[in-house]
Amino acid sequence: MKILVGYKRVVDYNVRIQVKPDGSGVVTDGVKLSANPFDDIALEEALRLREKGVAEEVIVVGIGPANLTAHLRNGLAMGANRAIHVTTEDAVQPLTAARVFLKLIEKEQPGLVILGKQAIDDDANQTGQMLAALWDRPQATFAGKVEIADGKATVTREVDAGLEVIEADLPAVITTDLRLNEPRFIKLPDIMKAKSKPIDVIEFGSLGVEAHDHLKTTHYAAPAKRSKGVMVKDAAELVAALKQKGLL
Repeated sequence: MKILVGYKRVVDYNVRIQVKPDGSGVVTDGVKLSANPFDDIALEEALRLREKGVAEEVIVVGIGPANLTAHLRNGLAMGANRAIHVTTEDAVQPLTAARVFLKLIEKEQPGLVILGKQAIDDDANQTGQMLAALWDRPQATFAGKVEIADGKATVTREVDAGLEVIEADLPAVITTDLRLNEPRFIKLPDIMKAKSKPIDVIEFGSLGVEAHDHLKTTHYAAPAKRSKGVMVKDAAELVAALKQKGLL
């Protein structure tokens, strides 16, 4: 069985985001870019399933500009067998990403697709669900535990009310939550080995996918600065202050 894993590059979670002075976007020049944390978790889970003998091959997929190759090498260094780089200079919205994955699924015929539940740049939380709908296969989102046996995936989901256990027939789409696992540390020998692993480069236009990006961002703005806190002596003074601000 093959496992296809989405591997998006985002601004590193430790970086403080700065908005460009003209409000046209966020500053990325000279900023550290890293794998989306949820995608690292997705890749780690795929590698663990391969180590258990559930899968034979793990393929990481990245959609982005030419310099995305170095990012995909990190996924290969973690342990993926090979990578697919769909090249485009344009920003890719969730529905377009789902359509790209569907084309790759038709070519690779994976038994399982694992994606991070969301990317920390747009926080959309949509690609996995859209892909499952387009593929017409089951989905298990927000996975906190995954078990594969007898052609089925048993997934413990993290939901608002607690935990929910569902069973899905394979092939299926799984999206990973934060507590599913702890991604492994990449060692220097693994980085060296990754240089010889194949990366298939595919032009976005050759897939026959139309972007149809319906959302257009017109302006970016930093959050308003927090006002200074006010010390209150007791609960009555707190209630009075909240009433004065119109919060009660």
